[in-house]
This record gives sequence, structure tokens and C-alpha cells, in this order.
Amino acid sequence: MPGGRLTPQERQQISQGLGEGLAYAEIARRLDRPTSTVTREVMRNGGPGAYKADLAQHATGHRARGRRKAVTGRPGVPAQAHGRDAVAVNAYEEVLADVFVQSGLPAMTARTLTALYTTDSGSLTAPELVARLQVSPASISKAITLLEGQGLIRRERDERRRERYVVDDDVMYQSMMASARSTARLAEIAQQGVGVLGADTPAADRLRNIARFVDFVSESIVRAADQAREILHGTKGRPQPVSGE
Repeated sequence: MPGGRLTPQERQQISQGLGEGLAYAEIARRLDRPTSTVTREVMRNGGPGAYKADLAQHATGHRARGRRKAVTGRPGVPAQAHGRDAVAVNAYEEVLADVFVQSGLPAMTARTLTALYTTDSGSLTAPELVARLQVSPASISKAITLLEGQGLIRRERDERRRERYVVDDDVMYQSMMASARSTARLAEIAQQGVGVLGADTPAADRLRNIARFVDFVSESIVRAADQAREILHGTKGRPQPVSGE
């Protein structure tokens, strides 16, 4: 599958596909690109009713130039370590944040999580996040609250007693466990419905099948997470229950 930016020829194909009334998925298939790439391209450039290939190409170049100036000259943002290309890093962060948005996170929360994942330390303070993302402290506070609620980050104090927000291997593991417990809770509730609706009814059969499926999935998540934790990180943890209790 080709990577990198869309070419002028690909943008022409997108414009032609939209004119033919094709779905984003079909246009993406013809380009051998992810559907999300086509969707993002169209929505950034006027939507399906106003998309023009030449205007989209011009706008993309303009955004890239503006981003280059912003990234290299933004106050409060440290120079990139390890000789990284600041523009390339910024573009990658946009892609990663978009993936988080598609998974259900609000845009600001997705940007905050992306900033934590792409910093070498894996942790940042609230003022560092404010400076890095150029947003208000209130925006960061709201994003942190949501991320903590979903178990995607944790708080800790550094040697200067500053509160830091952390992402690491254990946070990811605990997040997977929380997801498994939530899924297991759905299985429990679905099974309860069998008795309420009558064991021999079509509705009860449907809920019974949902409970079996979801229970299998949650147990599989736990086994896979435990195995991955042990194999990849050399940590043999005690198997965790997945019930909603």
C-alpha cells in the first residue's frame, strides 16, 4: 500500500470518484489507500460537494508551509531530539491523533494522548502539555480527566514534586484489562436479559449468543494481554479477573 502524501493524480481520481457518486471506501480501494486517508482529504477540502483536486493540492501545500513555520518557530516547543525532522514529526502526530479520534476520543484528548506517546520520556507535566499543544490549561485539564477515566494515562510525582502524566507499557496493559472488564460486564447484562425475556424466546436466544460471544472475546483479550506482557516485557503478572465486579 503506498504511503506518503497524496499526489495530484490521486486527488484527480478522488475528484472523479466523488463526481461518479462513489463511496469513500471504493475510491480508497481504487487508490490502494486507507479509507481514512480519503475521508480526511475530502473533509479537509470542502467536503464531497465542493472538493476540487487543484484547490486541494494548493491548500495542502499551503498548510505544509504554514506547519513548517509553526513547528520550527513555535515558542515554548523544544527542538526535536535525535535529529528528527520537525515537520515530519508534526505530520505523523496529526495522523496518530486522527486514529485516536476515529477510536472515539475527542480531538483535544487525542492530541494530548498523542503528545504523551511521542515524547521520549513518556511523561509530561500540564505546563509542558500547554506549551507543546499551544492550548489553554483548562483544555489540558479536561483532556487529562477523560484519559484518566479511561485508564489511558496515570499520574505520578517526579523528584521536584511536580505532577506528571505518564503513558508506558503498564498503562497500556491496565487499559486493556479495563476494556476486558467492561466487555465482560456487557456479557453479564446480556445473560441477565435471558431470564427477563424468557429462556425460549428469540430475543433471549439473541442475548444468549451475544453473552457467549462477548464473554469469549473478553477472556481472549485477557489471555493475549497477559501473554504479550510476559513475552514482550518479561513481566509475569497474576491473571486478572474480567468480571464486572
